[in-house]
Amino acid sequence: MEPALSALMTASGTESLLERAYSDAVEQVDDMDETRARVLDAAYEQFCRTGIQRSTMEDVARRAGVSRITVYRRFATKNALVEHVVRREFRRYFDQFLIDIEQAETAADRVVLGFVSSMRAIRSNPLIGGLIDTEPDLLVPSMISDGGRTLATVRQFVAGQLRREQHAGNVSGDLDTDLVAELMVRISASFLAIPSHLIDLDDDEQLAAVARRFLVPMLEPPAPPPDRR
Repeated sequence: MEPALSALMTASGTESLLERAYSDAVEQVDDMDETRARVLDAAYEQFCRTGIQRSTMEDVARRAGVSRITVYRRFATKNALVEHVVRREFRRYFDQFLIDIEQAETAADRVVLGFVSSMRAIRSNPLIGGLIDTEPDLLVPSMISDGGRTLATVRQFVAGQLRREQHAGNVSGDLDTDLVAELMVRISASFLAIPSHLIDLDDDEQLAAVARRFLVPMLEPPAPPPDRR
């Protein structure tokens, strides 16, 4: 796999890129380096226009209006630059998810809005969605060949939201939040990784209907087995 592209999801040190994006969202990390932000903005635009593999550090420097040395001072390699650009996009995804679900009044509505928001945010993102559409043979394997760390990170995020619903008394305390989150995330990931010929993934109403029919019922804990005495 192209080294720069593989940096999208694979581990770097002890945390994966997605894990660090999640941590940034939870901890409200902000980048106050104006030049660094300018380079990231330029890199994002460059990658969206030309693709990651065909873009160079020189292209990014030119688009940012800075010297190549300035880019390298902040990002030692192209891999590092790619990682930070994509990490920022996933940070924005987590932030937007939390904003979107605030509009809902019930736990069921938040599940529906969360599902629709996730699909829309990723598919409509010029960088992430574009890679899924144009380079699935490179991006999708990087999402599923990391020992489950990518899915585990998103599951952790969703499970945390479900536990908040539990603490607020909106769902049963008997709900297995980790298992339900795992199933929800795997369903969402399958839609992103494999095109559907039955559901228009760009139709919010269809996505909402799927979520209400198949995801919302997961909020109910399984009934106890019948007493056979």
